[in-house]
Amino acid sequence: MGNNYKTIAEKAEGQYKEKGSKFLAFGFPAADEATVKSLITSIKKEYHDARHHCYAYRIGADPYKYRMNDDGEPSGTAGKPIYGQILAHDLTNILIIVVRYFGGTLLGTSGLMRAYRTAAERMLNQAAILEKTIGVTCNLTFPYNMLSPVMKVIKETGVIYSDPLYENHCSLALNIPKDIMDLFRSKLAVLSGVVCTETGEVPATQSDSSLKIK
Repeated sequence: MGNNYKTIAEKAEGQYKEKGSKFLAFGFPAADEATVKSLITSIKKEYHDARHHCYAYRIGADPYKYRMNDDGEPSGTAGKPIYGQILAHDLTNILIIVVRYFGGTLLGTSGLMRAYRTAAERMLNQAAILEKTIGVTCNLTFPYNMLSPVMKVIKETGVIYSDPLYENHCSLALNIPKDIMDLFRSKLAVLSGVVCTETGEVPATQSDSSLKIK
């Protein structure tokens, strides 16, 4: 993954039918487990008449948090093939739920795995995929007389920043792409009285590119 990761831009849908059973796949961008839980609850409520609501998700980046759930299907026949599609497309911060309406005919282990995999794959084939940069959040403090050279460095490196706060000194909140952090620090090092304090590592708010999986 390096300094970038891929996720879906917005909710996407797909479906697959096999021997009367209908599999409805839903993909959602989800950056935390609270969002995942809320989305699962919402889908279960909306499709309350379905027999199974199977899902898989992956959030974060190096390390990842992930989970697979078969929701009553034979072990490994639903959550695992759904998660396999997340891995195949190298995605994170994503939840995929596949809702199954039973058609009266048993599909067997291989049939179930194929159905859940195909439903998830068809959904992802319709999804808009974003590639995003992992950013480092920082708080920058400096004397008033250093505002101009500091802003020059920020503009040269393309760093995302908040409006300056003016108190006893100037203060800026920054989101710096991880891969240019060393360059940014080296440029600041020659400026007197400038202090850069890292406050965390988060996905950057802007995307580097957008593409649709074919």
